[in-house]
Amino acid sequence: MEAKVLRACWKWRNYPPGHEGGGARADAEVLLNAAGRQLLAGMCGVEEDVLARALPSWEEGDTKLRAEDGDPVGLWRIGGAVVGPVAFGCRLCTARRTGTALRAVRYTPRWERVCVRHRRWLLDADADQPLEHLDLRDLPEVVAAQRRWPSVARRAVRAGAEPERVFALGYAVVARWWEQALHWEREAVWPRRLHQVAGGNAGTELERWRIVGRDPVVFPEVVTVADALLDPVMAELAWRDSGAGQPRPLPADGAFCRRLGERVGRGWLGPLAATDYGGPLTSWMGAVIRIRRGAGGPPGYGNDPWWLRQEHQPASMAAQLRVLSKERSAPGSGTTWRSAVPAEQRARITSLVNDAEEQLTQLRGAQYGKTADAAQQLLGNLGHAATLIEQAVRETAAAALGAGMVLEDLARWARLPADVLAEALPDHHRNRQPGKER
Repeated sequence: MEAKVLRACWKWRNYPPGHEGGGARADAEVLLNAAGRQLLAGMCGVEEDVLARALPSWEEGDTKLRAEDGDPVGLWRIGGAVVGPVAFGCRLCTARRTGTALRAVRYTPRWERVCVRHRRWLLDADADQPLEHLDLRDLPEVVAAQRRWPSVARRAVRAGAEPERVFALGYAVVARWWEQALHWEREAVWPRRLHQVAGGNAGTELERWRIVGRDPVVFPEVVTVADALLDPVMAELAWRDSGAGQPRPLPADGAFCRRLGERVGRGWLGPLAATDYGGPLTSWMGAVIRIRRGAGGPPGYGNDPWWLRQEHQPASMAAQLRVLSKERSAPGSGTTWRSAVPAEQRARITSLVNDAEEQLTQLRGAQYGKTADAAQQLLGNLGHAATLIEQAVRETAAAALGAGMVLEDLARWARLPADVLAEALPDHHRNRQPGKER
């Protein structure tokens, strides 16, 4: 039976969801009322309780369907909003079980994306791109990481943590490293893997492949970091780095980050990870340290080391591809910040802002103790934060100026006189002709 004829058996309350570009979404889901489910079960010749076990969305209710009686009614939804992350299934596995290599989609968490039998990484089904999987036959370490994850998950349960939250934190830590790795001169593992999943060479499509290939490329490190964060020995190293009973700022050469770098096969990574203030890793360290000290957490959340801030959650492949598409389709250059400002310059701005945030975060609870000690910490941290913010303002203004913005507009937004801002920008185009800036 053709799909159009089959769908005509139900009354539909809306249209199938599509991508912004107009294509159909592979992760489209259908919710059916009671009569609609009975009709489908009869067509399939399968009992409803069997379908309920096989289809996670089978019994998902919807207010638009509850009032429907008698007629079979269906409602289209995006799969990720109904149950959870949706990925493509392995066509070879589908053919092995059904005899036909059809496209299949599954509700699959990110830690179960490797088809171990056929060595494939199963991609998100919500993105507007044509690939369903990436070939892992030349990347045995990714397949090995998939086999290793269940033991890490069991370790999380024994430690009283939810495996999905442990994975999410490890994923956030490593995805943040991935964004910074473009400027790591000693990084050699990830570029090799990326070219492998791209079919041998990412070529001129490097930016797109960095989006599509990120998850399989970093998966071994994600599992390793998740495992490390569950290790009491690592928590003890973080405690010692903090000064234990004599609190001190976390050092750039701390034993925790040095050991973490060694565990992911990058002995040089320690100082880079330790000075990435304001990220998910330092948030985890802060929570572990506060628990040991018996101190309260920042306002709004407790000392939960596995709590992940929304701003630390990695952008999905679908979201990144939408941004990339808009940047490439925008007329002219400099129409968007990401397309007009080099990645290295954006990274410097982010680093300065995060460092300033960390200086201010350290002031929580600083207004206690002796007057001299409190004043010293407050003024020291505030002064350092002010210097970092000033540098961030200069760096941002320079980036915007290079992207074609008018100096007077930048000065107004920064609340500075134009001549003061110009003097602070040594690379300002002093010989520009009037009217050339836009």
